[in-house]
Amino acid sequence: AEPQPRHRWLKQLIGEWTYTMEMKGGMPRPAEGSEPPHFSGTESVRAFGDLWVVGETMSGDGAHFSRVTLGYDPQKGHYVGTWFSSMMTYLWVYRGELDEAQRVLTLSSDGPSFTDPTVLASYQDVITIHDDDYRTMTARHQDENGEWQEMMVMHYRRVK
Repeated sequence: AEPQPRHRWLKQLIGEWTYTMEMKGGMPRPAEGSEPPHFSGTESVRAFGDLWVVGETMSGDGAHFSRVTLGYDPQKGHYVGTWFSSMMTYLWVYRGELDEAQRVLTLSSDGPSFTDPTVLASYQDVITIHDDDYRTMTARHQDENGEWQEMMVMHYRRVK
């Protein structure tokens, strides 16, 4: 398969990054009057041929890892991928859409509900490219009213 513009879009994710993560609503809440927890770590994203990128994230304390795979499937007409973590047993499968301005990639997935892990709920990871050296990823879930609720925001800054 020959790379298409949608494949090349993923190349801007390649590199070494640091991140800070801010927890939002939808996750266990901090004590009254306290700030939501913040975490930090690193991410390394590399090309996997011309059609895929693979990223590995490590928490700042080295205790937690995650891996993401992202590609574009021209037959399906959307981005595809997976995400898994050393903290859980569930394999998240993505279906992604790029916005018209080609700045925001919304990756949708179903996964275990916070309230009942035997039931699947709808989630999204929204990657926003702000410039060559800064991007964000906002994770959100769909509540019982069909509204999207932010769970966390990760701020990525390119190291190299």
